[in-house]
Amino acid sequence: MSVKAKWLNKVKWNEHGLVPVIAQEAGSNDVLMFAWMNREALARTVETGEAVYWSRSRKKLWHKGEESGHIQRVHEVRLDCDEDVVLLKVEQVDRIACHTGRHSCFYQKFEGSAAEGEWVTVEPVLKDPESV
Repeated sequence: MSVKAKWLNKVKWNEHGLVPVIAQEAGSNDVLMFAWMNREALARTVETGEAVYWSRSRKKLWHKGEESGHIQRVHEVRLDCDEDVVLLKVEQVDRIACHTGRHSCFYQKFEGSAAEGEWVTVEPVLKDPESV
């Protein structure tokens, strides 16, 4: 698939050629993670049926699970009403999406008041992060 495919032009890419992406678990609708994609990452995701992101820190494509085995099989790709955010409905292999060994990257919940609140960990570690 060419990264010049016409359907990619509908996406409103930011000034760095990226679009924010939310990965949501098909079935449970849990929000698993947030990441970025460039044109090539989105094209490869559609072509392979597995999530491919753009790593801003490593400045390269990142096939989710390429090292850990925790791939994301893509069931649906959606574009929001402003055409500037992509939603992936995925099957998360081994239920671990986060590099901390948790199901979701959103495992910290704010509790308390604005003056005396704190972030509380509300999801358990499912796998030792050293092995993820």
